[in-house]
Amino acid sequence: MYLKRPAGGLAFCLFYLASCFTNKYVLSVLKFTYPTLFQGWQTLVGGLLLHVSWKLGWVEINLCSRSEILSWLPASILFVGIIYAGSRALSRLPIPVFLTVHNAAEVITCGFQKFVQKETSHLKVCSVLFLLVAAVCLPLCDTQFDPNGYLWALIHLICVGAYKVFHKLWKPSSLSDLDQQYINYVFSVVLLASASHPAGDLFSALDFPFLYFYRFHSSCCASGLLGFFLMLHTVKLKSSTTSGQYAAWSFLAK
Repeated sequence: MYLKRPAGGLAFCLFYLASCFTNKYVLSVLKFTYPTLFQGWQTLVGGLLLHVSWKLGWVEINLCSRSEILSWLPASILFVGIIYAGSRALSRLPIPVFLTVHNAAEVITCGFQKFVQKETSHLKVCSVLFLLVAAVCLPLCDTQFDPNGYLWALIHLICVGAYKVFHKLWKPSSLSDLDQQYINYVFSVVLLASASHPAGDLFSALDFPFLYFYRFHSSCCASGLLGFFLMLHTVKLKSSTTSGQYAAWSFLAK
């Protein structure tokens, strides 16, 4: 049965939707469109909370092999692409449109399974083609078509699909999902912090009109915390359910 362990699955859905709406509020309502800073803040909060949880013994992280850490760095680069392009796209597109394009990333993973691994079923191919048709029809039916928004959504889609394919190809088993996410956080903070000045976000943010408003501060704190708890519940749900059950919960959340 796909919807086993309803508490964990419902918590995952709750954090997923809350994270989407909070990010949308910061990006579109408050218009804090400085992705190197916003995503850098979220990954910094996530990384610090994960590090504290590790030191307190609440989670287990094992980063003993430098070679495996280095071999995971291509995935971390794709992770930065996912969150950066996703932030750009979400600031310009409605949430349902963004999630529809995001879900179309399954086309890449399904194509990899179909033509490389020869593993996917005809039913999955049909469902993925349906997602692709929905994503392609969106720009044609969108009365408020934003070419830049869809361009960033396409980049986000490609990064998500490539990340999933890399995860399937990556063989070392000593790095757990939390190990991988810890590396992603550290790499993202370093890269985004380094890019904030060349991108112009660092000084442009000083002119942000809500910089000293509690709504902005509370929303940013909420986005960081929600992103961290979403990551934890995603890892927990993956480890406690089958791939089909996790896919069902993920579909329900989106």
